[in-house]
Amino acid sequence: MREFIVEADGGSRGNPGPAGYGSVVIDAATGETLAEAAEYIGVATNNVAEYRGLIAGLKAARDLDPSALIRVRMDSKLVVEQMSGRWKIKHPDMKPLAAEAARILPPSQVTYEWIPREQNKHADRLANEAMDAGKRGEQWSPSASTAELDARAARSATPEPSGPPGDATAGAAKVRAAMSGAVPSEAPGPEAPLQGRGELRDQPPTTRTPKTPGSPPSGGTAAKTEADVRAARNVATTTPSTGWGSTPDMGAPATFVLLRHGETPLTPQKRFSGSGGSDPSLSDVGRDQAERAATALAARGTIQAIVASPLTRTRQTAAAVAARLGLDVTIEDGLRETDFGAWEGLTFAEVRDRYPDDLNAWLASPEAEPTGGGESFEATAGRMAITRDKLIAAYAGRTVLLVTHVTPIKTLVRLAIGAPPESLFRMELSAASFSAVAYYADGNASLRLFNDTSHLR
Repeated sequence: MREFIVEADGGSRGNPGPAGYGSVVIDAATGETLAEAAEYIGVATNNVAEYRGLIAGLKAARDLDPSALIRVRMDSKLVVEQMSGRWKIKHPDMKPLAAEAARILPPSQVTYEWIPREQNKHADRLANEAMDAGKRGEQWSPSASTAELDARAARSATPEPSGPPGDATAGAAKVRAAMSGAVPSEAPGPEAPLQGRGELRDQPPTTRTPKTPGSPPSGGTAAKTEADVRAARNVATTTPSTGWGSTPDMGAPATFVLLRHGETPLTPQKRFSGSGGSDPSLSDVGRDQAERAATALAARGTIQAIVASPLTRTRQTAAAVAARLGLDVTIEDGLRETDFGAWEGLTFAEVRDRYPDDLNAWLASPEAEPTGGGESFEATAGRMAITRDKLIAAYAGRTVLLVTHVTPIKTLVRLAIGAPPESLFRMELSAASFSAVAYYADGNASLRLFNDTSHLR
């Protein structure tokens, strides 16, 4: 599935005053500009212009590929929070615009991310070009636009940082240089001042003809290695954010906040409860834990998407968080718990009594399966590595809540820090606890948090 980045902006020289918007659609995998749109809209407020820019960008992305995942990046906190469902829409001018934007694509395909204004220069420049055209009594013309060229020139003029071996800033600059021309710059270009402008009646929007998907980016090299493209996706087209998802060097990593589900009736009894058992629901304690986790995540405010295991206890935990954050839940089968075979529902002592040889083999080797053809830890690790890579690609640069189980979380942590398989037996992971791992553009991972239960106290 393709992924597009939509950057949008709008401005009003007077607020309300002569206003215009600009939006750009970018291929998230290559950084190629696929479409630009801009329009002078007459007298309007900044917020109306920003919403009009969002609508134009979403429509342009839909026309390119109606099934693509869309990552909207805007410097309007109001639009981002309202469209994410975290802020109520009270202004009568905003409600119909927000409703129109929400109808363009299914909500499950679109996520919203706030970025600083200096990182939204391409769309900002298009909005100013539209307002300048309105002052002249003209429509914005894609053939006369210099927004992309200005951005590229500003990037080329930026000196490459230098540093000692292993310096992340210098390394990131080299990746950007390798992808010269392939990713839209976020460096500032020439910008028209926002003083008073003449008024023009509303005109139909003008959109640049989209480039052929897969064609080489303008000004870029003809051949790029797959590694360069993957690196540029994180380094040059993502935005550092606050909280768990921030890093000052390599751009925003894909950050997985790992939430173990709340308690079930089997949890305090320490019974094996995997994906092949009774699939228990949350207990009353577990539901309270899920609500406490939701409150903590809402206060932190960095979660941009929620992905959960298909089992009942994880879906219930994820639903509590989703209701608080106003997000949808995506189900990922790869996040399911290990299948413990014939041990499902038994305590450790009961397994030792009934299957001592199988248990000893299981404790001694990650290749050993539980009695009855369950899933070995080696098989779980292979499944989790595939699932991890899939989710990193799908959520590059974003902070995602993964609601899952003991073994998947411990396995992600083990793989991130390069620990041996036996380390799984040396980690304590409480019900409804938080852990976090960040994955960077250079392939490295960083364990940010492990087994945090402070929100449960």
